[in-house]
Amino acid sequence: MPALLEARGLSRSYGETPVFSGLSLRLAPGELVALLGESGCGKSTLLNCLAGLDRPDAGQVLLEGIDIHELSEPAQARLRRERLGFVFQAFHVLPHLDVAGNVGLPLLLQGKEDPTRLAEMLAAVGLLDLASRMPRQLSGGQLQRVAIARALIHRPALVLADEPTGNLDPRHADGVLELLRQQCREQGAACLLVTHSERAAALADRRLQLGEAGLEALL
Repeated sequence: MPALLEARGLSRSYGETPVFSGLSLRLAPGELVALLGESGCGKSTLLNCLAGLDRPDAGQVLLEGIDIHELSEPAQARLRRERLGFVFQAFHVLPHLDVAGNVGLPLLLQGKEDPTRLAEMLAAVGLLDLASRMPRQLSGGQLQRVAIARALIHRPALVLADEPTGNLDPRHADGVLELLRQQCREQGAACLLVTHSERAAALADRRLQLGEAGLEALL
């Protein structure tokens, strides 16, 4: 099966400090892959390079056959807006928008407002009754679920999730993981899930470990 996402020979350093070198990765449509590793090993940096938010020192990132780092900045932004869903560890919700406004933002930016889809995603993460709440009125776990629903609402081809269950209790964590897996299966999307949770990693189709030796497959 052709790869939906393919990274070839990625290298990234900060000054004289290498983060990773010669790293390669393939994600297939419908696949949920867990990425594990010690804190500071470069997992978030890798996600940023895969999303085009950070430029690797060497290598290619192909999303549906398109080398994203060869695109202009406006074209990269359009690709992210239309084909990518990113769950940031720090949430990055907009403080002046309510829950519904934050979750529905990707559709609004594409001129595709869809109240039915918005209600569906809010319900899927247990936030339908909080649609009019402002971010300052939410707990960390609720903000996490806003970020997850926002990343999925426009049915992206690729989902990059940085510790998406880190602020969630076990019940909501299991629901979010099942939602991610369901979206991958139904939409033919690929998801790379950075996590420290063995519970989360156990639900993935594959588990990879990022360390000094690069990416290694885990049984």
